[in-house]
Amino acid sequence: MIENFDKVKIHHSLNKLNIKNAIVTIGMFDGVHRGHHMILDRIKEVAKLHNGESVVITFWPHPRLVLAPENTYLRYLTTIKEKIKLLEEAKIDHVIIINFTKEFAQKTANEFTEEILVSKIKVKYLVLGYDHRFGKDRKGTLDDMKLCANKYNFKVEKLNAISSGKEIISSTKIREAIENGEIEKANDYLAYDYFILGRVIKGNRIGRSIGFPTANIKIQDKHKQKPGIGVYAVDILFENNLYHGMLNIGYRPTIEEKVKTKTTEVHIFNFDKNIYEKEVLVIFKKKIRNEFRFSNIDGLKAQLETDKKMVQDYFNLL
Repeated sequence: MIENFDKVKIHHSLNKLNIKNAIVTIGMFDGVHRGHHMILDRIKEVAKLHNGESVVITFWPHPRLVLAPENTYLRYLTTIKEKIKLLEEAKIDHVIIINFTKEFAQKTANEFTEEILVSKIKVKYLVLGYDHRFGKDRKGTLDDMKLCANKYNFKVEKLNAISSGKEIISSTKIREAIENGEIEKANDYLAYDYFILGRVIKGNRIGRSIGFPTANIKIQDKHKQKPGIGVYAVDILFENNLYHGMLNIGYRPTIEEKVKTKTTEVHIFNFDKNIYEKEVLVIFKKKIRNEFRFSNIDGLKAQLETDKKMVQDYFNLL
């Protein structure tokens, strides 16, 4: 669904870049959210003024996976392909993906600037986010970069944070909102609806027996941030067609009391296709309720009927 990139040039190597008047920014850009877009808009604006090209430098694998592989709880908002697609939609000219290794992590701020920004990319103008640190142990500061800029004749600019109310918009805040089921807040900060790519696998088919057939979805990237336990109004994109539905993330306590593994199951409205082993894109819109245990299947079925009406009302389907 997000394999093809026609409007942005992707570079996995720093050799033979041939970028015209490179207007650069650097960062993980996890989620490519509203705060990131302020930076992206600025590099595009400067590129237009200087007849140059906009460049985003990012890193993969995620640095924490390399430096602390024992940290199994790492979560991110976008995989590398999703991030590139969002940067393409933002009309960035070039995305440079630096392979993050333990050896690369040892580069100081000055080494990174001299060897990569100046020698390889030939930076003309650098735009940094409000909290950006770079180089070994993230010790590089804005003052360090300004010294390099004066030495190598490029300009550097640091932008302020963007806020919503009293809260600074950040990838961390968005991850927290998603985990807490605050989907509408997360979507506002992202400026798009949060999505997860998954593959439909076979379940126990109990939902079908009570009139609510569900697709059991296995999230393809184990580090992708998942919403917290509960019932959600969602859109499902399948083979370029969009469907409405309701999705449950949880342990199915009414059906299987001893289950310790969370499942992700979606009931798609007005849908009867066989989609086992197919990819679907789940787009989260709103949390409807928490998950809780019913005394019997009839109680669960009655609640599912109520949930369905609430979700249909959300989508203006009633």
